[in-house]
Order: sequence, then structure tokens, then C-alpha cells
Amino acid sequence: MIEIRIHGRGGQGGVTLAKLLAASEHREGKSVQAFGVYAAERSGAPVQAFLRLDEEPIHNPNQIYKPDHLIVLDPTLISPVILSGLKPGGFILLNCDKSPEHYAVQERAKKFRIATIDATSIAVRNGLGSASVPIVNTALAGAAARLLGLNLESVIDAFGDFGFGGGNIEAAREAYDGIRIQQQEPEPGELTKERPAPPSSHSVLSENTGAPPALRTGEWANHQPVWKNATPPCNFVCPAGNDVQGFLKALGDEKVDEALGILLETSPLPSVCGRVCPGFCMMQCNRSELEGPVNVRALERYAGDHGEATVSAAERRPERVAVIGGGPAGLSGAYHLARLGYGVTIFEAGDELGGLMRTGIPSYRLPPEALDRDIDRVLSLGVETQFGSHIDRARLENLTHEYDAVMAATGLQRLTSVDLGMDLGSGQGKILQGIEFLDSTRQGEISVDGEEIVVVGGGNTAIDAARSAFRLGADSVRIIYRRTRDEMPAIPEEVDEAIDEGIQVDFLTAPLKISRDNGKRHLRCQRMELGEPDDSGRRRPVPITNSEFELPCDRVILAVGQRADLSLLPEGSEPRVDRPIEGGDGAPVFSAGDLLTNEGTVTAAIGCGRDMALLLHERFSGERLYRDKPPEETVIRSDKIRMHHFAIHQPHHQAELSGEERRSFAEVHQGLDSLDEAKRCLSCGVCNACDRCVTFCPDGVLRREGDRVVFDYDYCKGCGVCVSECSRAVIYMKSSEEAA
Repeated sequence: MIEIRIHGRGGQGGVTLAKLLAASEHREGKSVQAFGVYAAERSGAPVQAFLRLDEEPIHNPNQIYKPDHLIVLDPTLISPVILSGLKPGGFILLNCDKSPEHYAVQERAKKFRIATIDATSIAVRNGLGSASVPIVNTALAGAAARLLGLNLESVIDAFGDFGFGGGNIEAAREAYDGIRIQQQEPEPGELTKERPAPPSSHSVLSENTGAPPALRTGEWANHQPVWKNATPPCNFVCPAGNDVQGFLKALGDEKVDEALGILLETSPLPSVCGRVCPGFCMMQCNRSELEGPVNVRALERYAGDHGEATVSAAERRPERVAVIGGGPAGLSGAYHLARLGYGVTIFEAGDELGGLMRTGIPSYRLPPEALDRDIDRVLSLGVETQFGSHIDRARLENLTHEYDAVMAATGLQRLTSVDLGMDLGSGQGKILQGIEFLDSTRQGEISVDGEEIVVVGGGNTAIDAARSAFRLGADSVRIIYRRTRDEMPAIPEEVDEAIDEGIQVDFLTAPLKISRDNGKRHLRCQRMELGEPDDSGRRRPVPITNSEFELPCDRVILAVGQRADLSLLPEGSEPRVDRPIEGGDGAPVFSAGDLLTNEGTVTAAIGCGRDMALLLHERFSGERLYRDKPPEETVIRSDKIRMHHFAIHQPHHQAELSGEERRSFAEVHQGLDSLDEAKRCLSCGVCNACDRCVTFCPDGVLRREGDRVVFDYDYCKGCGVCVSECSRAVIYMKSSEEAA
């Protein structure tokens, strides 16, 4: 950055000179800043103006105390005060009729290079101002352009922005050609070379304006600033416990492997979550207050798909743990236990790991190769598997005597049904559970070509079933849901895409009964309205009298929920969050995932699996690795963020298949093609070393030490400027007594 300080008197046009030069540099692609400070509102009073030039955006609004160069409109102003802070080797451009050598021989000027131009005479000749107060700014703009290496035509074009023409243009041209420069002619752009700063002076009356005061002004303060990282809302709400801000920061720095490593500290399934997570972090993203949330989900996928990171296990411990269930909770629990050194065996009822991630999420959302990549990472830690293992209560009891602990992560095994006047078995496949339909679709065992399909439900399974039926060639697909779109638990983007694909959604509609008329099936339905909230907090759907109607259907797919199967647990026992299940006499049994929480998302199951693994480790070792959720008051919400500090950057969207291409099970979302989206992260509550606080401190009492900012409380007056300028709410004020 080049900093130029301009000294003149009122009426000479010093501030306008700064703005003219700024406008000229801006035309040549520079970031610029120009402003003035007036000693008094009268002609002839001293005036200072400031000009900054840089290739990068300029955020420092302070006056310039250590300029690279000076421009002096009135030579009578030259004094030690005017020269204070000027960097050795810097230029002084003087408006005078004397040669540069006249000033260069003076002792105090020997450290600098002098250039002179008789701008006063030029201004008078061109009729600028009056004989008593000539306006010299346009002539000096021409002279400064020569030193700055500026194209004179850019300066003249900038004159047009200010309405300057005629004599102003002639004055600039004359000064550009007539400037006298000490010693040799500088190379083009000589003035744009930065100079080293002079050493700081520590006397009470320092010529080095802006140096820290020698008086211990900290004794004046009744409040002190405190630097402390807080909790970003994305980190706070992530069910998996991911350091969202941390991995986004790494991606923003284009450190993809580091980002993946951060994610793998908490979750073994980033490629999966980067595709199927509902995006709780995005719902809480403070960037929504500007132009939209950061697409964290797509960025996690990017890290999972493109990053490389090696995970390793600690030294093998003697304890062995049986994990029942190879879904997200079981895989997460096994992963973290294996990393801590435990021998782990997963007992899976099917013939592949993944649970509903494999059997219940279609490949157009989660390709099997992405799932397998994440699962292979778990198995690389030495986790063993036993497939075809159907665990009942008796087998669970045996496991508690064969292993040192058991983690039950069997998910939601029992499917909720709806009485439509026809048993699932008697309909010859015309009434199906959504989970079973999706698994049959995966295995290529079902055809709905040309059929009219009605899907009952409002969750992700309902949306997945409907979109899968569409891809299988159904003639029409319709979803009926008894509440409104606002209450629908499915991922909003998935609902939008289903509608885009031509799937019709009837809200406030409940199924009653399947009937047959002339060989054609119909589903009788009833319109609903919302009443008082139920136990889930959502408003209860209430039937509307005389609102029944029929929908033609060849097949009904039910996707109205699932619940845990507790029959494998000891009789009379139930899952516990903070301790093992009671009722057995063998090793402790911990529950995890949906069996424990009934949350119903992959992300929540991953987080619960890790938490239970850490609690089990604490039971064995006494080492507490489990981290309690931070208090709500530490979360930095949008009202604490200085939104006006941030430029607008529109979200970057993933490429996706067109509507015509979605008749297959090819993955719809193709992922991000760059990391620019990560750079939209505001880093809420976490210092990212922008150093606005250091820059804006009027007394220079802040300094950066590594990843922290340190205050010199001996000199800090507690003015609070650093707090008001901290974009991310990392600095706050405490009373001096509290800080002590």
C-alpha cells in the first residue's frame, strides 16, 4: 500500500487534489481512498488530505501518520511536524519556484528526495482562482502524475468527473512536463515504491505521530477490551458435532486435505453427510442476513470427495466392543472406538454396511461409491464385521459375556402403517412401505412402469419414494401430506426438486381407504385443516367435514414414520442417554443413534454414535473426551455481526442434471467446481486475523501474537474502538474489575 499525505491551506484545493489522484488511480484499476481533515472552516487555514493506493481493497480509515510521500501546496508549512513520520527515501513534492537542490541541502531534508513545481505561477497563467489565492490542485495533479507513473490522460479524464476543463487541463499538462526532480529522473512509478517506516520514538512529545503514548493511559480506563473466540451458530447446531467454521476456513484457504482432517475428527462420513444432511448449519447461518447461507453441505461433500487424509488408531487397548448395527450411528461409534484403541466388531443383519443409507436413500442422492468410500475409512482402522447377524434379546445377553461392552445402534426398525381397509400382504404389492419400496428399487426387483402412484407422508422417505417411482417410469406420481409445506419434515430442496420433476404434492390431505370400482383402484382422501399443536410442536391436522374425494391409484406407498424396536433389550429396560441400559448381568450395553434419540437423520446418528463411544471410553479409562454443548449465550447471532463490514457475494450453486436427464438414477447434484463458496463464511465468533482491531486502534496498543490479539493494558484507555470494529464479535468490553 502507498500512503501519501497532502499539506496545504484552505482554498488551495488540497482535498480535491487527493480525490483527483484517487479517481485517476481508480481508472487504472487501483483500490483507492481519499479524505481530508480541516483545521478550521476558513480560507488560509492549514488543511491535511490523505491518499491511499493499493492493489487490494483498503479498510483502514485512519489518518496517515507514516506516509511514503508528501505533497506540500504551500512551502511555508514545511516544519518538523509536517515531516514527521515520512519514510526515508520518500518524495516531497513542493509547490515553489525554487529548485529541488535549494531544499535538498537542508539537514532535515537529506533523508528524502525533493521535487518542485511552480504550481502557483501555472495556476495564475491559466486563470485558476485569483492572484491572491490561486487554486493549484490541478497543476499539482499533473506533477504528481509524473512521479506516480500515471498516464496523464487518466488524470485528465478524471478531471471530467469533477467538471474541470480548459485551464485545469492546460495546467496539468504544463506541470507534468515542467516538474523538477532532485538528482536523477525517477523511473516511471517511482513514487509508488513503498518505503521502510522510521523507527518509533517513545518520548512523550514524539515527532512520530501515532506511536503508542509514553504516559500510562491505561490507568484512565474503567473498561477493558477482551479477546475471546465464541461459538459460531453452525457449530452450535451441527448434530454431528463438526467444527463447521474450522473446515470452511481451511477450504477458503484452499487446504482441502486439512479441511477433511478437521471433519474426520468428528465424523467418518463426510461424503455421505455432504449429500444427505438436512443442513441444520445452513438454517442457522448468519450469512442468510445478506444474500443467502453458505452451502456448507456441498462444501463438506467437496472435502469428502476431493480431500486426502489418513486416520490412525491409538495403541490397542485390551477391551473389545460389540456394535450392533452397521448404520450411521454404529459406523460412527465403531470409528471413534477404534481410533481410541478398542477392538470393535460390527454385527450387521444385512450383507452390507450402511443401514438405511444404503437401502433407503436412492443413488441419485447418495451414490454407492461415495458411501463405500466413507465406510472403507472406518474399516481401515481394523474394525471387524459379522454379516447376517440378527440380534435378539438372547443373543444380546450372550454378547455381553463375550465382549467388554456392547453398543446397540439398531435404528428405527418398526415401520408405521395406516389402515386403508386392505392389508399390506393382501394387496399383492399394491400397498408398500416406503423403505421396502426403496430397497426393492435399489435391487431392481420392482416395476411401476405406466402406473399411477400415490405416496403418503411428508418426510424424506416419502420424497425419495416418489422421485424413485418417477424414475421407474410411473405415469403419474402424487404425494399426499396431512399438514402444510411449512410443517413438512423433508429437506426443502428435495421437495422443490420433486415438484420440478412433475410430482404433485397435495397438502392438508389425509388418506382414508382404498376402494375398487370397475377394476380400478381409488384412494379415498379427506381435506384437513390445522388445529392446536400436538406433542411434536406441530399443529395437529383436523378433518374438514364433507371434504372427501378420490384419487386414482395403481399403488400406494406408505412413508408415515418408523420407530425403534426395543424387543432386543432386557425386559422392562429402555435406552439411556447418560448411562448403560439396565437389566442385564453382563458387560454394559449402551444405546446410540435413533434407537436412543429417534432423531431420524444421518447427521444426528453420527453425532450420537460418537458421543456414546466417548462416554464408553470414559467409563473404561476415566478420561473425559466428551464435550458438553456450549451455552446458548456464547453463540454469536447475526445481531452481533458487523454486517456492513462485508461485501455482497452471491452464493455459488452446484451443477445439477436438467429435468430431462432425471429419468435415470444418476446423481442429480454434481458438486461445486471451486472453493469460492467457502470464502463466503463470515467466521462468526472466531478470529480470522483480519486485524481490523489492530489497524483501527487509535493508540496502537494492540498487537498480534500468533493466532491471538494481545492488548497492552498499561496504555489502553478502554475507548472500545476495537470492539466496534471487530467484524465477528470476538472482542468485547469488561469492566476493569471483571477483567482483573
